[in-house]
Amino acid sequence: MSTTESPGVRRRRRLVGAGIFVLLAVVFWRWGYPWMFERYTGVVNAPLTYASSQRVTDAEFDALADELTQNWRLEQALLVAGGEKDEFARRVKVNMLMKTRSFKAKAPFPHIDYFRKAGIRVYEGPRTCLTCHETISVRDAHGESHRVGTLEDVVDSVHFKFQRSAPGFSTYGYDGREVNAEGSRPIPVGKIDRACGVPGSFSWTGWAELVDAKPARGAGEVEVRSEGCGQCHIGGGYHPATEKMMPIGDVPAEIKEGIDCLICHATAYDMNQRTVIEDGNGRRWNQDRSLKSALTVGNPGYANCMLCHQHNMGGDQEKDLPANAAPRNLGYENKRLLHPGAKRANSITAENDVHVAAGMTCTDCHTPQGHKIPRGTKGVDLVANDLPGQEVTCEGCHTAAPHVKSADRAILNGHGDRLACETCHIHRLRDDNVVLRDWIHPVWNEEEGVYVFVDVLQTGEPGQGFKYLWFNGNGTFLANALGDNPMGGEGYNPLMSQMVVIDHPEAVAKVRAAALKLKESYPDLDVDRYVREATTPLSQLSPERLAERERMIRENLRSVMRQGKSKITPFKIFNAIMYEDMSNQGPFGAMILPFDYPTYYETGDSLGAMRKALEHPIVKRMYQLPFKGYMMDEFMSYFGVAGWSGIYPLTDGGELRNVEAHWMRQMGTLMINHGIQRQGRGCRDCHAPNGIIDFAGLGYPEERIRDLVNPPELVTMGR
Repeated sequence: MSTTESPGVRRRRRLVGAGIFVLLAVVFWRWGYPWMFERYTGVVNAPLTYASSQRVTDAEFDALADELTQNWRLEQALLVAGGEKDEFARRVKVNMLMKTRSFKAKAPFPHIDYFRKAGIRVYEGPRTCLTCHETISVRDAHGESHRVGTLEDVVDSVHFKFQRSAPGFSTYGYDGREVNAEGSRPIPVGKIDRACGVPGSFSWTGWAELVDAKPARGAGEVEVRSEGCGQCHIGGGYHPATEKMMPIGDVPAEIKEGIDCLICHATAYDMNQRTVIEDGNGRRWNQDRSLKSALTVGNPGYANCMLCHQHNMGGDQEKDLPANAAPRNLGYENKRLLHPGAKRANSITAENDVHVAAGMTCTDCHTPQGHKIPRGTKGVDLVANDLPGQEVTCEGCHTAAPHVKSADRAILNGHGDRLACETCHIHRLRDDNVVLRDWIHPVWNEEEGVYVFVDVLQTGEPGQGFKYLWFNGNGTFLANALGDNPMGGEGYNPLMSQMVVIDHPEAVAKVRAAALKLKESYPDLDVDRYVREATTPLSQLSPERLAERERMIRENLRSVMRQGKSKITPFKIFNAIMYEDMSNQGPFGAMILPFDYPTYYETGDSLGAMRKALEHPIVKRMYQLPFKGYMMDEFMSYFGVAGWSGIYPLTDGGELRNVEAHWMRQMGTLMINHGIQRQGRGCRDCHAPNGIIDFAGLGYPEERIRDLVNPPELVTMGR
């Protein structure tokens, strides 16, 4: 008897085999890969719960609605009853009007009515929002509308994953290549994997931490405080969106349910809920999921944006902030730590910014497409950008000839060919603008009851806290503004001059005073060396490294500096001293190493805090395959180093190797585009022998400088 299978049997066998393969692939994708990923990286995912998500009765719902609309109804009723001369009659009329159905129907917060009719009496995060908003209509840059899935639109936004691997960065490596350009091997770049001297940590090693503080007011009693990067990001999980950083994989469904929709969309969001909580799976950031907050949802407003961006702009120490500002609502328990020193220090308040004073909101300029928000086409750092092709410019509203009233409007508008608008319309930064930060020598802060970094130099003065540089819209891998003097020549070289020296006498004196103060706590500190390296960081380089640096600027960056149109633009300057992995160093610096926040704040042992952070599983994986080949080799090439060494800074015995403390070799230059004053600077602020502009540093020849510091036009104009 023949045993040959018929074609039909073979076909069925192949179909069964294919089905089994597909089933196994689905099982692996759904359960196997996530399990392996979590074990490999050390991240944790689990269902998330929030105590503020409480169901209310119908009576409680109505009471919330009345409370939320009380002030609006009172204002409107007073307008109607304002003509009533008798005080008692006016009060009666106001009370009657406030209770009428028509007044309540016209009140703000339309979701009160939506929730009432839908029977929604508890807010449960995205699942509640998606009941009605499963998809949204998005208008793209061409004006065409299309529908997208709401949840995935959020998950793929920078505000959730805070990185981007697609093209569109305005950033160039020190090797001269555009980061993630078409044809290159893309790597995830953004805050998720970028070490920074401002917060002193990576997102993974400092996501959500609890710190035992002992403030003076507590007479030695411990107060638990919240700290970490996660306080300013909408993900509610135990770690940043690590899965989105990989070429495959997705964030688990339970973590998507932890997205904090209300922090961006609710007027009544309570920042006192935004503190670190700890459960059996780890630590994460709590959020306001109260129905009261959910009833006030709408498009994001200025106040919503500032709940997070206040820290980046005016800083935690800014005074006279509104009652709902984040620094004034630190938490009901485990209060958030406040940080000294403002990052950008360009205050965005009605008193300090003409656009806020005009009642504008952030999205008037940063016009979103769905949940994607543009940063603009210009940038100097590795801040990821949802919409890299969408411009955010002054000219978008004010045109290229904004001066129309001044008798000197022709001259002023002509300056726009060489000067950015901010050059004249940002006069100074806040006094607590941090320029130099020391993470190596922490000192005790009695008020907070923790050890803190030392801001060696804080100043908001031009020439000290910020400098004027040529800028063509691009920056380096370490946040250095690129551009060139349109007159040409080799005279402008900021990576060998303005960005690597602090020479203003007042600033140098402040640095020396800070070093002398530090010596009281650290007797072995060499003050002269400290001041020299802080104010001239290139003094840390060997002659060979210095020569290699000059060659790379000449061969790799000069052509990028000459791209497009450069304008004189103000940039906040910043540098920090941190521990560095000297196995991965080049002419522009070495890989900086993070700190473990609780160890740092509680003990003041900066070396121990760095060692503790290195033990984090994902930091270890960065030194191994596949991370080395997938991401770190390319990362270091942009850094100006030929590949990632893979030498882990901790030995098997727990000893440090190739780790040293250094100031970064050049100051970062951060864009400052807010804190805009209506009145620009006067002519003599710049065009004078002692003006705020360093024309020599900008690469002008001597004969041109003579004209610029004393223009004959000003004499003619009587200035």
